[in-house]
Amino acid sequence: MTRRISLAIALALAGSLTAQAACPDYTTPQQAPAAPKPAKKSFRHLGSKILSGLYQPWHMVHDTLVAQGQSATLVGKFDYDAVLHKDLEDERVHVYLYGTGMAAWEYLGSQMTNSDGKIFVTLGPRPAGEYKVRMVVEGDGSAVEGYLSVVEPGRDTVLFDIDGTLTINDFEAYADYAGLKTAAAYYYAPETVRAYQQKGYQIIYLTARPYWVTRDAREWFGKQNLLGWHYRSNPYGDGPIPPNTEEHKTNYVRYLRETVGLNIVRAYGNATTDIAAYANGGIAKAETWIIGQHAGKEGTRSVGADYSYHYSSVVAATPPAACRR
Repeated sequence: MTRRISLAIALALAGSLTAQAACPDYTTPQQAPAAPKPAKKSFRHLGSKILSGLYQPWHMVHDTLVAQGQSATLVGKFDYDAVLHKDLEDERVHVYLYGTGMAAWEYLGSQMTNSDGKIFVTLGPRPAGEYKVRMVVEGDGSAVEGYLSVVEPGRDTVLFDIDGTLTINDFEAYADYAGLKTAAAYYYAPETVRAYQQKGYQIIYLTARPYWVTRDAREWFGKQNLLGWHYRSNPYGDGPIPPNTEEHKTNYVRYLRETVGLNIVRAYGNATTDIAAYANGGIAKAETWIIGQHAGKEGTRSVGADYSYHYSSVVAATPPAACRR
């Protein structure tokens, strides 16, 4: 009888583990093999060769997040110079993928950039996991990386704005972009993000920043010892402060909750647009944490003057995500 009961318990535990989703695989993409290098060939156009010779590449990949079973579209944007952002048009870009469950980089083929300097690579459904995407310009070998996340429905998630939320004000990013300084983080903000990551939560950075500061954002994450994904900037933003911040954030929160099926258990921001976008997207005010002059407004909760007390009380008391390691 005891043996039958023990066997029943073991089977029940095995079944519950099978049904429970795995925690985000933040390790594999960071341990990618040596980066692939396609054969370098001449640019198709003389203007592209001149552009590459005169200016520094300022390419970026839009991070992509989809639910398990969904197809994904990887978007790369290729331009040169931090100020001009001159698009690389009608040139070939090679695309590679590496991540969860893979032993080597997978070559996804090549695409020609369009008149906006973009390529679009469609992938069929992939196993749940985290993947690094690498895109390489054939004409000069310049490369850029981004990330693909494939998640199971119900994944526990914590969402962060960046400027004025993790950094001490909204203008730090542009001093960083101009090379004047490294954007200063709120005290214990990086530790807060890392704590949620270590507890098994999916981390989302949702920013109003225009797409062309992505490179600086990735560098800033590295300096703060933070993983740089999943990072979502404004893909249509012109100028330093795009005018559609609330709409951009609302639409993406709704996509994450309604299409992907993420369970956003907590969200952080600093602005009235964050408060409105999170509410419009269906995030509870009781789990909307605001720092700065708008903290506690409209039924939200206050982080405090910095993250130190919040980290030692609220974050420390937060249970691990409902996932298995």
